[in-house]
Amino acid sequence: MAVEYPDKVYVIELKYNQSADKAIAQIKKKNYSEKYIAPGREIFLIGINFDTSARSITDWKWEKVSK
Repeated sequence: MAVEYPDKVYVIELKYNQSADKAIAQIKKKNYSEKYIAPGREIFLIGINFDTSARSITDWKWEKVSK
């Protein structure tokens, strides 16, 4: 999922019963953020894990893409 604004983009990967690190790794491996690169635009990668036994978000992480 991506949330796009003129000056920034949030690329979000959701996981179930895994980890936020795996979500961020998938965003990077599949180059999901590449198409949003533009001058003056910040890109943030967000990984979120939902734990089905806890029925809530148990792990999340974000990184800013450095150009």
